[in-house]
Amino acid sequence: MPHIQITWIEGRTTEQKRTLVTKLTDLMVQEASAKPESVTIAFVDVPAESYASNGMLVADKRKQK
Repeated sequence: MPHIQITWIEGRTTEQKRTLVTKLTDLMVQEASAKPESVTIAFVDVPAESYASNGMLVADKRKQK
């Protein structure tokens, strides 16, 4: 049972997530011979204040722009 977990900064719409679910499931079926009903996907929406990159909180990086 393939499981895909996407951790990203919050802010994507439900429609964007729906599109990704469809495309990622199709990709797993085509490239990994997975059954669509066995593919699970979890979105972990993290606040910018709780996500860091290159030694700096993303929230702080956004303030600098």
